[in-house]
Amino acid sequence: DTLAMAISADPMAAEATLGALRLLHENGFKTSLGVSNISFGLPARDSINSIFFSQALLSGLSAAIMNPYSAEMMRTYYAHKALHGMDENFADYIRFSERYTITTATSEAKKECEVSSESLKDSIINGLSEKAGEITRAMLDDRDPLDIVSEEIIPSLDTVGKGFEKKTVYLPQLLMSAEAAKAAFTQINKKLTTNGSEKRKARSSFVIATVHGDIHDIGKNIVKLLLENYGFDVTDMGKDVPAEKIAEKVKELRAPMVGLSALMTTTVPAMEETIKLIRKTSPETKIIVGGAVLTEEYAKAIGADYYAPDAMATVRFAEEIDT
Repeated sequence: DTLAMAISADPMAAEATLGALRLLHENGFKTSLGVSNISFGLPARDSINSIFFSQALLSGLSAAIMNPYSAEMMRTYYAHKALHGMDENFADYIRFSERYTITTATSEAKKECEVSSESLKDSIINGLSEKAGEITRAMLDDRDPLDIVSEEIIPSLDTVGKGFEKKTVYLPQLLMSAEAAKAAFTQINKKLTTNGSEKRKARSSFVIATVHGDIHDIGKNIVKLLLENYGFDVTDMGKDVPAEKIAEKVKELRAPMVGLSALMTTTVPAMEETIKLIRKTSPETKIIVGGAVLTEEYAKAIGADYYAPDAMATVRFAEEIDT
């Protein structure tokens, strides 16, 4: 299984997977693949999934883990068989075509409205980092830095966050908005430092790590970026971090919150071990867990305080704890 990672987080992820499939196929190996992971965080996922599935089949994929109720995916499968001499007398394709009436729906193309982005809020919502930095720098001539944070930046991030939760904003947009907010914060911190003022009061300390044995950190990095943009003092311990080191850092910083990430099923026991250790050394610390393999039920079973299904949920929990 070569794994399919989200192209929304890494635009070259599909190419890497297809290259691995071709290499294994050429060397006589059978392969399997969870196809739909490739489109995580994007709209109209079936369109991407079906095209990627077709490319994977051409690269030698032997067996797909996919949704058999998806018309687009099944259409790709039966068309591939028909095109490559794998369907005698096209019997399977014909049966499929009889079951699914293929209709072509034409709809008016959505107009892509250019946003003037004359405000900082527009720049952040639309993910325009350079523009956000320029506008913030100009605003600082006659506005208090902390007012800009509370009246412009945070409300903008809230708007994007709510859109993400409602699935009207998607992962790439969320990341771009976070980067734009970061550019605005950079200008504010420069101004405060120049004036000899203290930086805006940071929120609570937050320790974050991917648990021992797990080398995936894309999700963790997204959470870190958002938490920092919301003012939390984040200590990122990286990936594949032993339980003892995480517990030591939480105790050292007296952190009221810790976030643990695990993407692989095999590393969930390491997450449970880490939670148990933190309970012993820092019993007051609230523990937030997340990752593709987790569910709310399982998070409770291993002793976590909160289960975060996505990055914005982590921010919401952190805000609750910090009040």
